[in-house]
Amino acid sequence: MALTDAQRAELEQARAARAETRRATVPALEAMLYQVMPVLDHGFIRVVDYMGDDGAVVQSARVSYGRGTKAANEDRGLIRYLMRHRHSTPFEMCEIKYHVKLPIFVARQWIRHRTANVNEYSARYSVMDREFYIPEPAQLAAQSSSNRQGRGDVLEGEEAAEVLRLLRDDASRNYDHYAWMLNEDDAGQVVDEGRSGLARELARMNLTLNTYTQWYWKTDLHNLLHFLSLRADSHAQYEIRVYAEAMLETVKAWVPLSYEAFADYRMGAVMMSSQMLAIVRRMLGGEEVTQATSGLSKREWRELMEVLGRAA
Repeated sequence: MALTDAQRAELEQARAARAETRRATVPALEAMLYQVMPVLDHGFIRVVDYMGDDGAVVQSARVSYGRGTKAANEDRGLIRYLMRHRHSTPFEMCEIKYHVKLPIFVARQWIRHRTANVNEYSARYSVMDREFYIPEPAQLAAQSSSNRQGRGDVLEGEEAAEVLRLLRDDASRNYDHYAWMLNEDDAGQVVDEGRSGLARELARMNLTLNTYTQWYWKTDLHNLLHFLSLRADSHAQYEIRVYAEAMLETVKAWVPLSYEAFADYRMGAVMMSSQMLAIVRRMLGGEEVTQATSGLSKREWRELMEVLGRAA
């Protein structure tokens, strides 16, 4: 991911700014402010602003007037209790704002999380950059035969090379046509005085979904953790998962106690149905339970065996 000299200068200017404040700040996250974290080939995330910290979670849970009214281990215990018992409101007291550059098809998947404030780069008013996501060869996989939303074996040889060529050629060709229809350069100057050019809001329809867009995305900690529990999961699509994994690093710096509880009770935990729990109890009691005697569907049985580390 390459930044222009102007973009680098803008970021350095933002990072150099200082302001006195009485609000809670987190040194580890302060160090990350405006810092570009590369994702995919041309994408990135960066933290633009935040409000609150672990202390804000504790403060709202206790409805206390000050900060540090309890020992650190008690604060940790309370946060873990809140996370464990899904008391989400205290986590809503913290907010964070990201600047994200991402392929359009990832953005359309991301936007399904309707719990954030979003403002996206508008191709109605501005010309889109000539940047496209082209996967690494290791990410070129066939459709999974068992999962309609998943990937199978990685493509190899001539087929993989042809897929990459088509992705590059189609994106470049469509952008060339987009630019021709606009009839203007990056500075907004007319290229051919003999043509009017198509409106930007219409010309954009010709762009491929791997074209990069950008947005500001602001959310509270509770909804951010829900987003990350789904998108940082190993079953999530790779192209959105890498963004979630980068965001996890910012959460770890921002609210380390909340992150620890989240890692233990969400990311590192599993959910079982009452039927699954009953089967585990039967197994602990020494009973030999099979899929046929479990009462579970084949898919549920396979999922339970995966959780227990047993062969289905």
